[in-house]
Amino acid sequence: MKIVVVGGGFAGINLARELTNVPDIHVTLVDKNNYNFFPPLIYQVATAYLEPSSISYPFRKFFAGKKNLTFRLAELLRVIPEENKLILDDGELTYDQLVFATGAETSFFGMENVAKNAIPMKTLTDAIEMRNRLLQNLEKAVITKDIRERRKLLTVVVAGGGPTGVEVSGMLAEMRNGILLKEYPELSTTASNLYLVDGGKALLSPMSEASQKNTLESLTKIGVVVKLNTRVIDYKDDLVYFGDGTTIATKNLIWAAGVRAKQFQGINPESYGPSSRMITDAFNKVKSYTNIYAIGDTCIMFDDANFPSGHPQVAQTAIQQGKNVAKNFIFMLRNQALKPFVYDDKGSMAIIGKNKAVVDLPKPKLHFNGLLAWLVWLFVHLFSLITYRNRFKTFYNWMVAYFAKDQSYRMIIRPDEKGL
Repeated sequence: MKIVVVGGGFAGINLARELTNVPDIHVTLVDKNNYNFFPPLIYQVATAYLEPSSISYPFRKFFAGKKNLTFRLAELLRVIPEENKLILDDGELTYDQLVFATGAETSFFGMENVAKNAIPMKTLTDAIEMRNRLLQNLEKAVITKDIRERRKLLTVVVAGGGPTGVEVSGMLAEMRNGILLKEYPELSTTASNLYLVDGGKALLSPMSEASQKNTLESLTKIGVVVKLNTRVIDYKDDLVYFGDGTTIATKNLIWAAGVRAKQFQGINPESYGPSSRMITDAFNKVKSYTNIYAIGDTCIMFDDANFPSGHPQVAQTAIQQGKNVAKNFIFMLRNQALKPFVYDDKGSMAIIGKNKAVVDLPKPKLHFNGLLAWLVWLFVHLFSLITYRNRFKTFYNWMVAYFAKDQSYRMIIRPDEKGL
């Protein structure tokens, strides 16, 4: 059985790992990047608390020694389902079974100015670009004589009150209150504002009311100005425009407000559902197809009675679906009954800052916050990293940051455009 997996995130890499050395199965993983990375921690790369290699790992290094797994660095251009063929930017590839594990990309909800000027927070490239941009603006703020311009350079607006928005806001607030005062003494007399805005009535809307309340209180205590029921409608000329008619002057709008799945040429338009997610049955088979599957953020399934509107777009969904589809491919070879996907909700969590986090567990239904929740968050995220090498490097960096109250990755590193 020749299986092609497009996308090497949580879903794709776990599917491939589950099929390692399985007889009569060969897996080709296609990705436009040559590495797997850990999205829940990209904000720590963006805020210079982790280096990129701490949360990423090359596919070819991961596949080394696994004879039935191969990697192809390419981007998918088109699918030809009737020929079981993919058209890539570097050639063609045929398959017996095709699995889309392409995740999701940033959605700007059709706002062109926001897409052009805001800082997205979805990929490792986004994280590095955000780090560079924030550090460059700090350097500009040091030398400018215009007070209004300096305030715009120092003001940060984070759009989106989900885990990413909450976590990056908390990290930036702690940096502003500690590290930046030491390293940028020239800015100590200039006010810098940090806003977290969301169109809903609460932060972390899928979580419990207790978590929402704890998060709001904790962020407010460390100086984050939280604006709820506030929707961004435009961003131009260094002004963020809101639906209520108000504006905030800033050169830093960090966008963590929405995602959508990618669409691919050759896939029936009827196969797509809300936010461009591919509609699948209980076995993750895409609507209208017999040998095309979708897993993780790129799919939506309505067959799980506990989640009739689709599963949450989180890491655990992708991991569990990847493993389940892999097992079903093995069952196919053995002519055994396939196993429908049923999501095992392991809970939700978000980190707010040092010694501050919130955790909701469904079984038993339990909420806790503070130091214990923070330690649970660290443990879960550390052991979710793909290799021991990543875990060790991340743990070491966290310990240095915790005890030294600092980290030394605030370098502006970008390619030389002349050499490209």
